[in-house]
Amino acid sequence: MIKTSIKITSEKLDPEECYRFVAEDSCGGIAAFIGVVRNDTQGREVTQLEFSTYKPMAIKEMQKIATIALEKFDIHKIAIHHAEGILQIGAIPVVISASAKHRKAAFLACEFAIDTLKERVPIWKKEYFSDGEVWVNAHP
Repeated sequence: MIKTSIKITSEKLDPEECYRFVAEDSCGGIAAFIGVVRNDTQGREVTQLEFSTYKPMAIKEMQKIATIALEKFDIHKIAIHHAEGILQIGAIPVVISASAKHRKAAFLACEFAIDTLKERVPIWKKEYFSDGEVWVNAHP
């Protein structure tokens, strides 16, 4: 049985796709993290974001994160999907869903996945402001 769904796409992300992937009759909890492009960063007006990836390595790292989450938390399945390209305010750049017998494991797996993705995965973000733009280092 396939327990992970990993995707990087320039198409619009669909949280329902992640939900459908992780949903199982044996799971009483499904948690999701949905990142949304906001219109403000540190008091500066954001007009849009651009995400660039080193796709082969990013997919590989996202799969590692999913595998670790499956081992570390008592989850049944996990989906990690990320967008690339230019995204407008309100668009969804990342969706992570996890299912588990109980809710806590699903919540913890989602938190682990987004935090680790931001630390390790080669996805770079360019913020466009009303008065300029800047690439944001994806690896603190």
